[in-house]
Amino acid sequence: MNGKLLNAFALLLVAVAAGLIGYRNFDWGGSRKLLNVSYDPTREVYDDIDQAFAADYLKRIGSRIVIEQSHGGSSRQAQAVAQGLAADVVTLALPSDIQSLVNRGLIAEDWRARFPHDSQPYYSTIVFVVRRSNPKHIRDWPDLIAPGVSIVTPDPKTSGNGKLSLLAAWGSVINKGGNEAQAREFVRQLYRNVQILGQGARDAATKFALQGDGDVQLTWENEAIRESNESKGELQIVYPVSSIRAEPSVTWVDANVSSHQTEAAARAYLAYLFTAPAQEIFAAHGYRPIDAAVAKKYEAQLPPINLFPITRIAKDWDDAQARFFGENGVYDSIQPGKIQ
Repeated sequence: MNGKLLNAFALLLVAVAAGLIGYRNFDWGGSRKLLNVSYDPTREVYDDIDQAFAADYLKRIGSRIVIEQSHGGSSRQAQAVAQGLAADVVTLALPSDIQSLVNRGLIAEDWRARFPHDSQPYYSTIVFVVRRSNPKHIRDWPDLIAPGVSIVTPDPKTSGNGKLSLLAAWGSVINKGGNEAQAREFVRQLYRNVQILGQGARDAATKFALQGDGDVQLTWENEAIRESNESKGELQIVYPVSSIRAEPSVTWVDANVSSHQTEAAARAYLAYLFTAPAQEIFAAHGYRPIDAAVAKKYEAQLPPINLFPITRIAKDWDDAQARFFGENGVYDSIQPGKIQ
């Protein structure tokens, strides 16, 4: 490298370090990069979506793009972004996890209006996974508090799956005409049967499916489908009479795409999630698509289920976060004790 090139390269490094040139926007190896910070069990679906999007982006824009992924418990992931994880986009389990980043000034208040369906490309729910022949005869929520039933579920403090499991259990009482005192007592008894709290959905799945811990796992529908398919008959899915409508949400992180100069690419990536090809990928992985035609095609894999909205038990997702999982909220008050 001659002197002029060395000087030019040095100036480039200085510019990048100073933030004058976004490092994600600069063509270091012929590819633009985005970081998608997502919740725990979405690894496989985003592997497929990212490949499809990259091919579409190259065809339409004429540039290569690489999507990097980060996965973990949804609330823990939101906290990581708040603490500096440089996400260009977040695809998290709960709207309240994204709202926590709005409250930190990282995302604009209007994020829900950026894409259709309040920026929710699919929806999901919480179901049960049991062992072959269902030896504990678990069919619905009341069966979970029977003596001798060992439950595996993620920690509500770190995981969207964990939060949704508690909300679904609480709502199962309210949905049948019970009152809040009865709902509180039910979840208290349920968590007395929780022997293991995973850090996230995939950690809980490993403990239940691979390590053989517990009699029943409370998990995402898509995760239950994956586990059942991979178990070769050793695990099966049980759909309770009712469950909560989970609403994973997506947006770009305004503060980061501005400094990375990646807003256009981030917009394109998230918009792709609402297209028919991406909706097909979501459905094939066990996520319930918002595209009606795709949903009809996958009815056998994703059967009808009675799903209640968050407004059945709280004002909205933010209210549910504060009321159930905030300091001295419902989860703290039921005192589940020491769970490994």
